Amino acid sequence: MRKTFLAELAQRSGTEVVLAGWVHRLRVLSHTTFVVLQDASGQMQCVAATPALAPLALSLDDVVELRGRVRPDPRSRYGGVEVDILEAKVLARAAPDLPFHASADLSAVGAETLLAHRPLALRNERVGAVFRLQAALLEGFRAALRRRRFTEIVSSKLVSGGTEGGANLFPVTYFDRVAYLAQSPQFFKEHGTAGLERVFETGHVYRAEPHATSRHLTEYLSLDLEMAFVDAAEDVIELEREVLCEMFAGLASEHAALWKPLGVAPPPTIERAPVWEFGECLERLRRDAGRADLVDDLDPEGERQLCALAEREHGVAAVFVVGFPIAARPFYTHPRGTAGAAESFDLLYRGLEITTGGKRRHLRSDLEASIRSRGIDPAAFAGHLRMFDVGMPPHGGLAIGLERLTAQLAGLANVREACLYPRDRTRLDP
Repeated sequence: MRKTFLAELAQRSGTEVVLAGWVHRLRVLSHTTFVVLQDASGQMQCVAATPALAPLALSLDDVVELRGRVRPDPRSRYGGVEVDILEAKVLARAAPDLPFHASADLSAVGAETLLAHRPLALRNERVGAVFRLQAALLEGFRAALRRRRFTEIVSSKLVSGGTEGGANLFPVTYFDRVAYLAQSPQFFKEHGTAGLERVFETGHVYRAEPHATSRHLTEYLSLDLEMAFVDAAEDVIELEREVLCEMFAGLASEHAALWKPLGVAPPPTIERAPVWEFGECLERLRRDAGRADLVDDLDPEGERQLCALAEREHGVAAVFVVGFPIAARPFYTHPRGTAGAAESFDLLYRGLEITTGGKRRHLRSDLEASIRSRGIDPAAFAGHLRMFDVGMPPHGGLAIGLERLTAQLAGLANVREACLYPRDRTRLDP
């Protein structure tokens, strides 16, 4: 017989099945042994006479295969059925000296220990829920954009230079020359709008920044999109609002089982999230928080304070901040008016910046002038600039850090908890 997933057993009452998974919980009494088995679909209680299983000497987290008969049991919290074990065998033993078991409360287990035993931690209900949530976010992003005529692209992560003048790059030996790990698919996305009009990508990006904070990673998964025929940053903002509202609604309706182990509520819609100009944000922080120290950017405390203000006034801890000083934004950013502002925005969500986006410069002459104004020779971007000769429409886009978004939704204190194998200034293993 072929393996049956545990979630299907409620419909298999009275039948004989083959199950395979991990021993999640184990209770051995004098006459009866209860094995809670776990597989990709969930858990199930399986029952056998203790003498029949005794020769196996089962332990928590052993990998086992069971043949049994599904029996209805109204008292069971596993779909109203249990499985009477007819035959069992151990496929692989778990080590006797594991630092924790998957069924344990991991709140007191250190992050380094969890990462060093990542597969075991993933079988924990709460940790597993984090990454199932992340997978749902990824699929929701893709689905929402496909419904809006976006085409998914896959761009190279080996590039000849940076998108922001060459700072914070990881060099890579590339045959007889130096290449770099891509900071962003920004240029490739812009090229995509000239060919496909609306494109998106879900891929890793790399930032050689020596941070050691709870919000930074040197490698993270970026949810990127770019679209043609954009008039202002607000066009991109409204698209993101639609997409995130759709993603969040799907999380609440289609993935309701994730929220209980995470101990948080499904995310509220951000439909009411306000759009505040950067200057307005500074004024609000001065007036409501006594902040007079911010000039051309926001710090983490300012982001938290603005989200608190938005929640108080609009009922949602999210705000789109638009019109940052253009001098603090990448050279491809389109100006907003004539007072030194940029058609650029950040989305702050629950106290953290999770998105940067805006309108880009689409005329080659404007882009070259902007590059020169930063003290950079446009020849360094000759390959990119050449693409602006094929008919580049007005365009804009955004990037969402998947790990940051996951961490905010799941109520995690550190973005590393939302990364399967985080990479930072010190970590390369596992």
